[in-house]
Amino acid sequence: MKNWAENVQWNPSEIAYPSTEIEIQQLILKAVNSNKKIRTIGTGHSFTPLSQTSHILVSLDKYQGLLSTNKEKCQATVKGGTKLKLLGELLFIEGLAMENLGDIDSQSIAGAISTGTHGTGTSFGSISTQVIELKFINGKGEIVKCSTTKNEQLFKAASLSLGCLGIITEITIQCVPSYKLTLQNGRENIHDVLATLDQRNKENRNFEFFWIPYTDTAWTKTTNIIENTAPDKDNFFNYWTEFFLENHIFKLACEFARYFPSQNETVAKITAANISTIKKVYYSHKIFATPRIVKFREMEYNVPSETYKDVFKDVKNLVNKKKFDIHFPIENRWVKGDDLLLSPAYKRDSTYIACHVYNKKEYKSYFTALEEIFRAYDGRPHWGKMNTLKTNDISTMYPEFTTFIKLRKENDPNGVFINPYLKKLFNI
Repeated sequence: MKNWAENVQWNPSEIAYPSTEIEIQQLILKAVNSNKKIRTIGTGHSFTPLSQTSHILVSLDKYQGLLSTNKEKCQATVKGGTKLKLLGELLFIEGLAMENLGDIDSQSIAGAISTGTHGTGTSFGSISTQVIELKFINGKGEIVKCSTTKNEQLFKAASLSLGCLGIITEITIQCVPSYKLTLQNGRENIHDVLATLDQRNKENRNFEFFWIPYTDTAWTKTTNIIENTAPDKDNFFNYWTEFFLENHIFKLACEFARYFPSQNETVAKITAANISTIKKVYYSHKIFATPRIVKFREMEYNVPSETYKDVFKDVKNLVNKKKFDIHFPIENRWVKGDDLLLSPAYKRDSTYIACHVYNKKEYKSYFTALEEIFRAYDGRPHWGKMNTLKTNDISTMYPEFTTFIKLRKENDPNGVFINPYLKKLFNI
């Protein structure tokens, strides 16, 4: 087994594909009675060894679908293994939509919330903040329910838990009526973007940008709700740009830079010069996600939004010293603060800075230097992205860490869901 980025590999003794809640419960009880461990895998998009186990690996690929909807309240209950792409389609049929999403829709909904997956927009929290109720099976085989009004502290732990409390079987989402978005992508000057950040975030529903290393170029992406316009039809230009240029041609550029590291700057400048202006209108679930076939390693840190410009300045200076074998664009997104116990956005409005390295290149020296900058500004890593956190770091970053550990122990006293990575991370 290996994750999507192919940086984590493992050999579970058993891979199970349960299709019902009862089968999931039986697997957990089997593990408890045989002193085995269990980890769950969605699509394997985490860059950390969260799913790694030599015991039982559970895939919920056969446990997907919509369970119920309440259209009056705009709420939907779904199975934990439901992939975000399928979820968007199922909700659309019901006239509903997720309030916000990230730029990849291949993850399962349970995996997405368990790692704190997010999109962008200063009015929106991570995907976990759209959840209003959860059902999971804990390490004792018990079916547990919690929500925004019942077992609230447990809910704040389970909504972003790294899979430490149990296997999530049902998720109730606070949706919104389905809506269309107009997407505008374009090439802009990085200095103009930085000078107008507050205005862009205030005036647009969703805003993000990628800075192209060694250049003054930013690739901006802006979306806003649009009502009285029909959705666009698929066209060759969008396919050419979003799938062919941004994936197949970019992969060739990555390979070229791998064999000729001295040409990283050239590749970056070619990337900047080929950013196309795109404007399109689709329903939201078809706008947020973009196809990604080029594999990479990723480090993403959350920093307090008020520190962002200083952090980005330091990152930009570091990259422009050209000490590292990189050319990937650096992504910048904004997220509203929340009160989930292990959320990187806990009690603060945040900016996420995501840095990538082609998966066939050396990355450790670059990520080490970046992490030093992020940590200097009270940064907290995305749980599914690469980092070097230790238990002492986590207890300092998260005021409710001891509460989370207490709830984890109550629900999984024998550590059924703890693999070596989590054991070391949480000092269990």
